[in-house]
Amino acid sequence: MKYSILFLILFTFSFSVNGQEDVQFQSQENIYVKPKLVVGIVVDQMRYDYLTRFYNQYGEGGFKRLINEGFNCKNNHFNYIPTKTAPGHASVYTGTTPKNHGIIGNDWYDKSIKDYVYCAGDAKVKTVGSTSDAGKMSPHRMLATTFADENRLFTQNKGKTIGISIKDRGAILPAGHTANAAYWFHGKDEGVFISSTFYQEALPKWVSNFNKSKTVKSYLKDWNTLYNIKNYTESGSDLNDFEEGFTGKETATFPYDLKSLSKENDGYDILKTTPYGNSIVVDFTMEAVKGEKLGADEITDVLTVSFSSTDYVGHNFGVNSKEVEDTYIRLDKDLERLLKFLDKEVGAGEYTVFLTADHGAVDVPAYLETQKIPAGYFGKKAFKSQLNDFMVKRYLASDLIENISNNQIFLNRDKIKQLGLDLASVQHAIVMELQSYEFIDKVYAAATIANATFNSGVEELLENGYNLKRSGDVLYEFVPAVISYGKKGSTHGSGLNYDTHVPLLFFGKGIKHGSTLQKTRIIDIAPTMSGLLGISFPNSATGVPLDFVLK
Repeated sequence: MKYSILFLILFTFSFSVNGQEDVQFQSQENIYVKPKLVVGIVVDQMRYDYLTRFYNQYGEGGFKRLINEGFNCKNNHFNYIPTKTAPGHASVYTGTTPKNHGIIGNDWYDKSIKDYVYCAGDAKVKTVGSTSDAGKMSPHRMLATTFADENRLFTQNKGKTIGISIKDRGAILPAGHTANAAYWFHGKDEGVFISSTFYQEALPKWVSNFNKSKTVKSYLKDWNTLYNIKNYTESGSDLNDFEEGFTGKETATFPYDLKSLSKENDGYDILKTTPYGNSIVVDFTMEAVKGEKLGADEITDVLTVSFSSTDYVGHNFGVNSKEVEDTYIRLDKDLERLLKFLDKEVGAGEYTVFLTADHGAVDVPAYLETQKIPAGYFGKKAFKSQLNDFMVKRYLASDLIENISNNQIFLNRDKIKQLGLDLASVQHAIVMELQSYEFIDKVYAAATIANATFNSGVEELLENGYNLKRSGDVLYEFVPAVISYGKKGSTHGSGLNYDTHVPLLFFGKGIKHGSTLQKTRIIDIAPTMSGLLGISFPNSATGVPLDFVLK
């Protein structure tokens, strides 16, 4: 009997040890995934409901393929204010918010130089590929690394990074500080992709060849709906009072003769405000993959692609327009074209993709009013006049306010000190004054935002968007569906759901199939990609890896 017990103990011990070895071996095998290429896609101004509203119009190879074969995070949100293009792209790739990466707007008032600065503007570099100043750009104002930067460091710069977009900021910020190159579209009378000396002294041959080709020029043609416009039942009427349209055409209605209209709409720039801008980006992206040999070896490369034309169309025509619907139907076709190309060029199952947006957009307030939904427009001029009158009456000084921009008030701190005033007290007085102003919903002093910790609501979003050195003295937010913008077309920037709720799709190597309604944050994307690749998180990342999307 005792021999049987001894045998049983030895057998159990042996099984446990062998099992442990198997588990250790298995964990080593899955410690990270090495796709040949990571493709990050940002669709500018894409609300989440564009996935669902236009779903039946999409084919099987674009958005639906990403959803059905990948992982769909259905409740993905931005966790800061302002929801603008530059902060959006920076946050997606750095895994943190403007509080840390420093990109607090597309442009902002710089308190130190008393002037505006552009998020990617850099007077120290020169344009490459054009005689214009449109290439004087770099990521130098972004304070954090991107996961693409970390991949470059991890691979000893053997893994390439290329950024591509219509917009300069959409190409530059995602690619990061160590990118091999970033390329963006310069329209006007040239219609070419350009770069800056931050990356290189001359364009590679494949870029020059693309610019010399007739690819861009071929899109100066009619823009009509891809399908019969009667089938576009997911959007409002084509003729309405809520769309801007193009100079030279009386109504914002299909079709649009782009070649003819280009003469009064900045030449090739007209293509930015059509779905053809996205098609051009895909054309150029495919040439980049071939020209740079991206995904050609076992060392992971990173390709960042931003589709900006969706934003231009949304601003011009509005969320509920036929033009927006047609733009997304055509983008779906372009995504299918890109994915098929990657299947062939890199290899099906050898690359990883994520798709998200840099912000959403509000329905045109004038349209919402016709639907009996509270909405409106905030008048900047009247606001500045009213606030200035208050400051003169309260402090007997007319120059205490230095700047008002991006829903922030910058005070003249030198003047405040000269008059012997307490900065915090002046901030608080303005906060109390603005609470009574029409359309202002929330207002906070910088001292409150900087010195408190919020865990919910608009206060948390403001805190995450507040940068101590770059943000203003008083921050304010409008009531829902009120904007400081023209009365035609859509815009964005708030912390409300229509601006914060955007798609997040993962697809390809190392990604599970499935979906979740669990809330995810835009800052979780970069740590997730770092976790997938087994590399360091971006140096200021505050997001967490979404482990449930990874195999």
